[in-house]
Amino acid sequence: MNILLVEDDPLLAQGLQQALRQAEYSVVHTAQGEHADGLLLAQEMDLMILDLGLPDIDGLDVLRRLRARKHRIPVLVLTARDGIDQQVQALDLGADDYLEKPFDLRELEARVRALLRRSYDLSSDEVCVGELTVSPFHRTATLQGQRLELTAREYEILEALALSSPRVMTKARLAQRLIKPGDELGDNAVEVYIHRLRRRLSGSGVAIRTLRGAGYQLEVQA
Repeated sequence: MNILLVEDDPLLAQGLQQALRQAEYSVVHTAQGEHADGLLLAQEMDLMILDLGLPDIDGLDVLRRLRARKHRIPVLVLTARDGIDQQVQALDLGADDYLEKPFDLRELEARVRALLRRSYDLSSDEVCVGELTVSPFHRTATLQGQRLELTAREYEILEALALSSPRVMTKARLAQRLIKPGDELGDNAVEVYIHRLRRRLSGSGVAIRTLRGAGYQLEVQA
């Protein structure tokens, strides 16, 4: 799962990135509110951790713009311990939760897991589609009881399809999940990874269906 971390304190940002990556999340960090707003437009994120005291624009403005676009990504706000007014304002603007500084990393990770489960309506840490099981919190996938050895991008595509199943994922949204800062993505990258995943799923009863003009759907075949 992809997390956008918006935090301008370099030491805190470094510690949060390390902890989240050790917990198997993919993390994109920025210290600028304007940059965060651009990243939210360009990339597919599963959750944003947002500090309010940013050097260019207020974190509340980032949140306000996000919700004005009807974007429902979960937002965990980081606030100062005496910032009750900011906490109330952030919740009124659409934040899903807040955490007062200083905080224990274990609590932050627990709140992140809770928000992600709620966002994807998960009752456990696993998503099952037929004989396929995907564990977003461990970035692993098994097929018919056997672990699939996937590249990072193959896993990103499979996780996105599993989390959205049986809904359709557009090619554009899948491409957004593959983009990382500094990366270049070919025009046919999504098709390449879909083709690889289809070969891995072949004969399992789980298939990736193409709906022309709409996108891709992970389905269990009869």
